[in-house]
Amino acid sequence: MGLSLFDTMTRVPVELVPMDGREFRFYCCGPTVYGPAHIGNFRTFVLQDVFRRVLELGGLKVKHVRNLTDVDDKTIRVSQEVGKSLTEFTAGWTEKFHADCRALHCLEPHVEPGAVDHIPQQIAMIATLERDGHAYKAADGSVYFRVASFPEYGRLSRLKERELRMGTSVADDEYERDTLADFALWKARKAEDGVNFWESPWGEGRPGWHLECSAMIREYLGDTIDLHSGGVDLVFPHHENEIAQSECCTGHEFCRHWFHVTHLLVDGAKMSKSLGNLYTLDELAAKGFGAMEVRYVLAGSHYRAPLNFTLASLEAARPALARLGKAAKALGERAGVTAVPEYASLAGVGPGPFAAAWASLNDDLNTAEALGHVFVALRGLKAESMTVEEAAAAYGGLHFMLAAFGLVLPEEEEAEVEIPEEVRRLAERRWEARLAKDWALSDQLRTEIDALGWVMKDGKVSWELVKKG
Repeated sequence: MGLSLFDTMTRVPVELVPMDGREFRFYCCGPTVYGPAHIGNFRTFVLQDVFRRVLELGGLKVKHVRNLTDVDDKTIRVSQEVGKSLTEFTAGWTEKFHADCRALHCLEPHVEPGAVDHIPQQIAMIATLERDGHAYKAADGSVYFRVASFPEYGRLSRLKERELRMGTSVADDEYERDTLADFALWKARKAEDGVNFWESPWGEGRPGWHLECSAMIREYLGDTIDLHSGGVDLVFPHHENEIAQSECCTGHEFCRHWFHVTHLLVDGAKMSKSLGNLYTLDELAAKGFGAMEVRYVLAGSHYRAPLNFTLASLEAARPALARLGKAAKALGERAGVTAVPEYASLAGVGPGPFAAAWASLNDDLNTAEALGHVFVALRGLKAESMTVEEAAAAYGGLHFMLAAFGLVLPEEEEAEVEIPEEVRRLAERRWEARLAKDWALSDQLRTEIDALGWVMKDGKVSWELVKKG
């Protein structure tokens, strides 16, 4: 079974196969390193990580490239505000980003190029575009891409279906999403840039943000790649501009498939500093939440559905992870296995009794449905009544699924309160009643559980029993 994914360009699901039959080559837009990444950024990076894991565990060889934007309007402005060189400033925030990725258990990309190190490649692309009539030098020394020279401009974002303001040219790296205009390939040196400029055939300056990705993609993945990914906010203008400049430069299709992750909300509202809901990993850690709880929540919602991130969802993640850990321990003890399998060894293992969960991941990366299937399968697995072989298969399958989600299980707490078997059976019956939408039976069983001194808390894909008092 191969991964089938909704393609932003065609608006239909497509099965992902390598163009060359050997290696699936994909690119992810990485962070702009001018401050700490927040959970909205990491939703995209975590789901891209799950995407890669599903490909690799499914048997595909992949090449994953993710860039670092270390020169643009923001990095230059903020580095000068804090009195640091651009190199020192971006290096510090790059290390912080890497530390957060390690905490979230994200696989390192195979290549992580920075824009500053690829100025010559960007200049070469601009020269080709200018030579072929797709770019022009403006009076101020900047070079712009001529959008009118590319008739297919707008097919990714469906521009023809939208009302747009027309503009002659836009120098800013980021601009209003309803503005259609020629965009900067090379930005002439300005006083506020300070020492952050490079020599070029058009004078001193620096590349435009959109061009950076095109140049690094071409350098490490070639003229045509299998898939490009990023947040849905990058569809226009960033990815639209990448397509135009790349295809006009190379004469080849730029990208076969597109994978975009939808926005994250916090407590039902858009993230913003003014609302105080723009959380970083450090801020959530200060509130007592671990990185795996954050990853569980970020990975547990379908990538094409907005995720409403709440502190309550983090609280619900903790017992869910504990249940997974307890199940893994019980299966391992029955199978006589203590070591957690290494990620690289799991590709040939398969999902075992968690085949339904694996099928959901391969059906448009449906992480929410897959997690639900994991917990449903666990309810039917009683380690004490399994053979050693059955327990070993279930242990391997569970770790196969955990590897797909990139989850590291917590150590089981020694002081955990033992749940009576009668209470656990009632809880499992009540959960099944809820799934069947038998609300009357669900309420009756809740009352019985309460009478025995326990409270059953419901989550989206799991439940927790808490002893009263």
